[in-house]
Amino acid sequence: MMTLATRTSPLLALWPLAVGLILFALAPALLNQGLVFLAGLTLVNIVFAQAWNLLFSTIGLLSFGQAMFFAIGAYAMAAGPQQAGGGPFLMWLGLSTGLGALAAIVFGIVALRRSGGIYFAVLTLAFAELVHVLITKTDWLGRNDGLTGIYRPKIELGIATIDLTQGDAYYWFMLVACGLASALLWWAGHGVLGRSFRAIRQDPVRAAFLGLDVDRHRLAAFAISGAASAFAGAVSAPWMQIVTPELAHWSMSTKPVLYALLGGAASFWGPAIGAILFGAVEYATRTMHGIADITTGLMLLAVVLAIPGGVMGLVMKLRARPAAATPARPVASTTRPQEQTP
Repeated sequence: MMTLATRTSPLLALWPLAVGLILFALAPALLNQGLVFLAGLTLVNIVFAQAWNLLFSTIGLLSFGQAMFFAIGAYAMAAGPQQAGGGPFLMWLGLSTGLGALAAIVFGIVALRRSGGIYFAVLTLAFAELVHVLITKTDWLGRNDGLTGIYRPKIELGIATIDLTQGDAYYWFMLVACGLASALLWWAGHGVLGRSFRAIRQDPVRAAFLGLDVDRHRLAAFAISGAASAFAGAVSAPWMQIVTPELAHWSMSTKPVLYALLGGAASFWGPAIGAILFGAVEYATRTMHGIADITTGLMLLAVVLAIPGGVMGLVMKLRARPAAATPARPVASTTRPQEQTP
């Protein structure tokens, strides 16, 4: 699917995004408020998972600390307006996203010195735990209790004002914002920059020989991923109405990994499918106290063992099987057979 996406126009390659947005747009009309809330969280998780997968599948970096950027964005959106006495919502959304990118650059300069495999993953995990501890020790961030009362503001567009406090207005805002973020991540992974990322993932030495600055491209990918993760956190804060230190916990960092494994990390849309399926399983097992996590773990174990490529990997394999199983037609001979002699 990713190969096809690079050979077709962006409008054709983004058809799964259009279908997904249409389905999510039907949620307020067809589902109750509880399921609409879950749909909003799923939109955020999709962007979060795709941001992580930009690192893993596109440039080949494994991050175990992606939650720190999500938490930075969420806390910036929650604490910023409270400390500053308000301000334009879109300004705070941009600042939260930019803060995530800045944090990724600072952390990346240190972590990418050990960019090989497990070293980078462990360093990102250590940075995430550092952010988690700092949040629990900071008074104006609410310490262990977190922050509540996060308002859903009005967006001033000059010629019009959009009140995000009314009805499902904020859900529609999330739908548009997450759709745009997903499209931008697709562009980052499939454009000229994305092709450079893939060249570095396949062979960093050859990429450097061809003139690519490997370290700078890795830092750029880390910054884009951090910004997108912070954006997801910033959008989620007014939706959840609460932010807690658990957003920076290591368990939060495992979520995009699980989404990608479930849906298929080799495809751009795999993490999105994984986030949707994972949310559905969590909702279905919400009343199974004590065994919900066990059920989820067993499901993921079965997926990893039975279909290592995830759901999208299985779909691609099934699509390729009929073509491989179709026997080739015999080529008709263009010469007349020789007559047998008695």
